[in-house]
Amino acid sequence: MSRHDSPPARSAPSLHLSSESVREGQTLPPAQRSGKMRAGGKDESPQLSWSGAPAGTRSYAVTLFDPDAPGRGGFWHWAMLDIPADVTSLPAGAGAEGVRQLPSGALQLKNDAGFHGYVGAAPPPGHGPHRYVFTVYALDVEHLGLDAGFSPAKLEPKLSAHSLGHGTITGIFER
Repeated sequence: MSRHDSPPARSAPSLHLSSESVREGQTLPPAQRSGKMRAGGKDESPQLSWSGAPAGTRSYAVTLFDPDAPGRGGFWHWAMLDIPADVTSLPAGAGAEGVRQLPSGALQLKNDAGFHGYVGAAPPPGHGPHRYVFTVYALDVEHLGLDAGFSPAKLEPKLSAHSLGHGTITGIFER
């Protein structure tokens, strides 16, 4: 994936994705910025809700990707997999490191900051605006068959092979 690409997804029907925390094309609020990486935030995953899942949806995956991050391949801030098909929302903070309130059976992969959970926006100072793309994927399997050690950077082929549809919200942040 090149630096300026959106998160991968094959052409598929769209899910309707909404958030009480993040607005399409708007600056990310402080809660969704990183405290761990000194961007003045709380590292709180946003509230997300989705609807319009295609027939045959058996689970969901949620990712947050910054395609504008320096270096090759962007930066994976969050990946939650194996969310049961009857779950159509996540409360704010659901992606916290070590959270015990994940939907039953769901797991979080290690983000590019090195821990399992959500890490907020933290572009390098003076690097310009970065896009933070939140994506929910409707999948045709209950479980992708991955463990928590799987790299989000290698997730695209797995999601593409099982994606029935997806929805995105893109927030912006620069410092």
